[in-house]
Amino acid sequence: MTKIVLALIGLFASLQLQAQNIDKSEIQEPNGSAINIAVSKFDLEDGNSFFEEAEDLERKGDYNEALTLFGKAAFEYNAVKNFNRYGQAVIKMSSMHYQLGRFTDAEQILLNVALKNYSKTGNRSGVMNTYNLLGKVYLANTKYTQSMWFYTQQGILAKQLKSNNAYIESILGIVQVKIKKKDFTLALRDLKSAEWLANSIKTTQYKTQIKDAREMIASKTTSKKVNPS
Repeated sequence: MTKIVLALIGLFASLQLQAQNIDKSEIQEPNGSAINIAVSKFDLEDGNSFFEEAEDLERKGDYNEALTLFGKAAFEYNAVKNFNRYGQAVIKMSSMHYQLGRFTDAEQILLNVALKNYSKTGNRSGVMNTYNLLGKVYLANTKYTQSMWFYTQQGILAKQLKSNNAYIESILGIVQVKIKKKDFTLALRDLKSAEWLANSIKTTQYKTQIKDAREMIASKTTSKKVNPS
């Protein structure tokens, strides 16, 4: 599967060049001379149709078919140089791999396609969100050092972009990494920071995540005291 994904990545990398190879039709002017008019063979609406159908399949849990259609949408968006929508479709492709448990494939798409796309177009919010997803993917793939690094990078960008929500999400991601690494004291300290910030901006969006993390830390530390090793 990884080989297939890498092949897809190679395809996406060449899409921008392919998008320039558009059909040319010759039209005869009254004086007999021919002029070339470039006509794009791709249509933004095709991309939108693929994307909407893929989202419907995603909601139904048919991730394999959704992955195929998100890929088609990405192709169309890149061809018409709509790099914002292209990035969204690529992110969705990574998400489908994540849902299917193909963490390495999700990682490769995020690193080699999504991140490069957002960096090239100067979309710092897109880069920040991709860092968050990379943290999540690496965490699921038990690559804790890499996960911590990307969550930290997300937090740095969140501060620069003055995005409190993204900063809280980066802290909560780091908390999850520290729980996995059994750094419970540090995890609890970070959790309190996330809770304080959430309260300061008067949002309850992360209340459940904070509660679940606190309960997880409590259960792990209680178990450790009962069964010391």
